[in-house]
Amino acid sequence: MAVQVAYQHPLDIDKRVAIGVSIPFNGPAVFNSVYITEEQIKSNIINFILTNKGEKLYQPNYGADLRRIIFEDINETNLKALEIKLSNDIKSNFPNVNIKSLTFSQPTYQDYSIQLDIVYSFFSNTPQNIQIAL
Repeated sequence: MAVQVAYQHPLDIDKRVAIGVSIPFNGPAVFNSVYITEEQIKSNIINFILTNKGEKLYQPNYGADLRRIIFEDINETNLKALEIKLSNDIKSNFPNVNIKSLTFSQPTYQDYSIQLDIVYSFFSNTPQNIQIAL
C-alpha cells in the first residue's frame, strides 16, 4: 500500500533558522521572524500589494501600484479590470502561487474603503486567505 508523504519545503526543515520577516512590523524589536515558507509567502504578497511601482530599489516594475488608482472613479468595470491586472501581476512575480480567487468588494462610502480578498495556494492544496482593507 502506497503512503503519501506531505511535501515540506527545504527551508522549513531547520526550525531554528528564520526565513524572513512578517508584515506588519510590530514585533518587540520591530521585526517578527518567520520560520515557515507559507507564512513568508503571505507576507511577500501583502508587501507586493502595498508597494507602488518604482518604490523598490533596482526593481522599478515591482509592486501592484494601487495608490495610482485611489482618486479614480471606482465602478464595477474598473474593479474587474483591476482584479485581472492584480491577478496577472501576482502570477508573474510569484510563479509558485496559485490564485484561486481575487475579488474587490464594492466601495463603502461611509469609511471610504474597499476590501481586497485573495484566496491562493502554495505547495499544498490548502487554500490560504488574505484580506486587506484599502
